[in-house]
Amino acid sequence: MSIKVVGIDIAKNLFQVCVLGTNGQILSNRKVKRDKLLDTVRQLPEQTALAMESCATSHHWGRIFQELGYTVALIPAQH
Repeated sequence: MSIKVVGIDIAKNLFQVCVLGTNGQILSNRKVKRDKLLDTVRQLPEQTALAMESCATSHHWGRIFQELGYTVALIPAQH
């Protein structure tokens, strides 16, 4: 099954990573420690869309993910 989008909820120590398939079904939804986030994202196919809530560190993570070849969308907190 193909991945449509990956949502990442950024927190201080743990990140929630939710992977959605092309049919909208949740393929994976798990907690990832900060030091394992890059390894987790690197396992995804390149050009995967990553969505994160816009916050203080989301810009930092977004730049890193874009350098790795992923499409990043930062969503304002009010949505």
